[in-house]
Amino acid sequence: MPAHHFSEIHTIPFYECDVNNRITIPMLINILILASEHQNEKLGVDQRYLIDKYGIGWVVTSYSIHITKLPQKDMKVEMTTRGTSYNRYFAYREFWLHDEAGNELVKVESIWVLMDEKARKITEIADDVIAPYQSEKVRRIPRLPRPDKIEETSQATAKQYRVRWSDIDFNGHVNNSRYPEWMLDALPMTFLNAHEPANIDIRFENEVTYGSMVTSSVVVDSSDNDRIKTVHEITSNDVLSATASIIWKESKAKGND
Repeated sequence: MPAHHFSEIHTIPFYECDVNNRITIPMLINILILASEHQNEKLGVDQRYLIDKYGIGWVVTSYSIHITKLPQKDMKVEMTTRGTSYNRYFAYREFWLHDEAGNELVKVESIWVLMDEKARKITEIADDVIAPYQSEKVRRIPRLPRPDKIEETSQATAKQYRVRWSDIDFNGHVNNSRYPEWMLDALPMTFLNAHEPANIDIRFENEVTYGSMVTSSVVVDSSDNDRIKTVHEITSNDVLSATASIIWKESKAKGND
């Protein structure tokens, strides 16, 4: 039996967009997670149910985001997701974003674990928790690309931030959309206006707590003009919290695509 698909329509409002009227990467992640939350609710296994009954919650460990075209302000898009497969500790979930003509705009692969909310440790995926998704049980789930790391000899640009109350989500840790927000903010505005991401591989290593100072570091590899790559790291108290590799393409003029 194939995995259970869930789809819904979303209109991109102005506050989800950047200065070029395209959805931002943090907001892209947020709306896709919203779709998965709505699927969880429909299947009767939403986060509140899992916490109240089992004391556990889903936590994402990595994304691989493939972008054909970022949707613009006022566009209607169809968000689709499915929990494709799982094994003892890891679940593989896919997301898609399509325009009204059915063209694929974005494809996202992601890996998830169940976290014990009190112990803050990974727990096994119980059959009754995963059963509603009709996910395939496999020995090995797909491996997502591991982001590059910044070499010690590299000349990195860095910015610091303090984790605010508004950065914390209902699981008690930093919302995962904040990490790409910090990562992209370390790049110059001129670069961000002239380029848009084509592929993002991001991995979450360690949780960051409220009030902590985080450092967002980036190295730009422009040795190939047709394939600029940036390598990002988020650290807190000298502990690596998240890494990402982003492949960029030249951006079209504002509002012309």
